[in-house]
Amino acid sequence: MASKIVNFTLNGRPVEAMSKPLTTLQAILREQFKYTATKSGCKQGGCGSCTVLVNDEPIMSCLLPVENVEGQEVVTLEGLLQSEDGLHPIQAAFFERFAVQCGYCSPGMIMISKALLEQNPQPSREEIVDALTGNFCRCTGYEPIIQAVEEAARRMNGG
Repeated sequence: MASKIVNFTLNGRPVEAMSKPLTTLQAILREQFKYTATKSGCKQGGCGSCTVLVNDEPIMSCLLPVENVEGQEVVTLEGLLQSEDGLHPIQAAFFERFAVQCGYCSPGMIMISKALLEQNPQPSREEIVDALTGNFCRCTGYEPIIQAVEEAARRMNGG
């Protein structure tokens, strides 16, 4: 099969990816661009560890053919805006609330949280739980993650 060039914006900069038909965005991010925060978990859309933002919407990159992002804006964990200490407020809250243990689910959880907090700056606990439903974590028991999202919301709203 013939390769195709796909142009899109990745973490704020225009990029060009060379892919074969049906190559996933996840594969391109990890293999071509070496962005390894986007994890390669189940490869079936069931764990959420590969979640990225495409035009500010959370998408499981393991299911998305890279040709579908032609002309789109893609943001990975590596592309989050950083503060003076190098962390986005969501990342800092995850670290401080011990919401990161093995770290495998963390990039997807953080990206889902970013999308949620951009759409709803003051989500209820139930809305946070609902947003995180598609992301699987084997280590934390979810409570520290929920608390981290609540803390990030407070920080991002000046509280």
